[in-house]
Amino acid sequence: MGSLRRQVRASSVESSTSIEGFSVSPDEALALTSGRLAAEPGDEDRQAVACYARAMDLVGTMAVDPGFRWADRVILDLHFTACYFQRDKDPGLWRSDPIGVTGSDGSLEYHGPAPADVPGLMDEVVTWLDGGDLAADVFIRAAMAHLNMISVHPFRDGNGRIARIVQSLVLARGGLTSPEFFSIEEYLGGHTQDYYAALRETQGGSYQPDRDASSWISFCLDAHLAQAHRRLAQAEAAAARWQQLEALAESRGWPDRLVIALEQSLVDGADRGKYCEEAGVSPATASADFRRLLDAGLVTQRGRARSTAYVASDELRMLAGGSTAAT
Repeated sequence: MGSLRRQVRASSVESSTSIEGFSVSPDEALALTSGRLAAEPGDEDRQAVACYARAMDLVGTMAVDPGFRWADRVILDLHFTACYFQRDKDPGLWRSDPIGVTGSDGSLEYHGPAPADVPGLMDEVVTWLDGGDLAADVFIRAAMAHLNMISVHPFRDGNGRIARIVQSLVLARGGLTSPEFFSIEEYLGGHTQDYYAALRETQGGSYQPDRDASSWISFCLDAHLAQAHRRLAQAEAAAARWQQLEALAESRGWPDRLVIALEQSLVDGADRGKYCEEAGVSPATASADFRRLLDAGLVTQRGRARSTAYVASDELRMLAGGSTAAT
């Protein structure tokens, strides 16, 4: 599942940042979230993806922290991490100015609460996150966390990103410890206008916490259902690819661990560090394994020294049935 997890994570991050106008290619997103590509200062598109990925790494740590408690600083730190590259937007601080959301035609679609009310309202949100409606289904709590966050609009920028990250953290804290498989960022990125429409219908143009949120919850549950079908299809495709690679390794009398190297090279490119971690082998063994695959013509080498990567050859893609990535 390692390569699939990396691919899904990259897609989720790229989709969520694209909602707010940051654009990178799927290959760039995968390289950025895997740490194989650096985001240079001034390149806001790549920095947005890299910073969001770090925030999601923080979500993964918080998800398994036995001493975790919801607090203002949790949300402020997530904002600081995700929006660090936007130094002019006060990352990690509540906003001190009025804020509104404008539509594509320039009209005001949502007016946030007064800045003086933000700290108190966020205290209410945090108190609810820590102890409110704990018996409710985790998907409903996560949807409401998203709605509450984005309705307060507590930051100068990045409110949508943080609302989606907090939604993933609620899911992760609820026991779904692989948020990249359960979050709906990818769905929201592909259905952005429907996402905005669901928010407009529920919010009514201004902060009105007494409005009925059932249509928003229905939208989020439909998104989870659609996303679940997609994840199942991706997992089935990954399993079929794995079986083909197992048969290939067995036919050549190779150790089972080489299936990991083959699969990595097909999906997102293999390198020695990633292979060592996933296969549990030494660097010397990894080098020998990649040499075997190179000699067999199943992978090609790109780069040199620490930047060396191994990518599936045309022959391997043909032997694997043309499968190069999860659908």
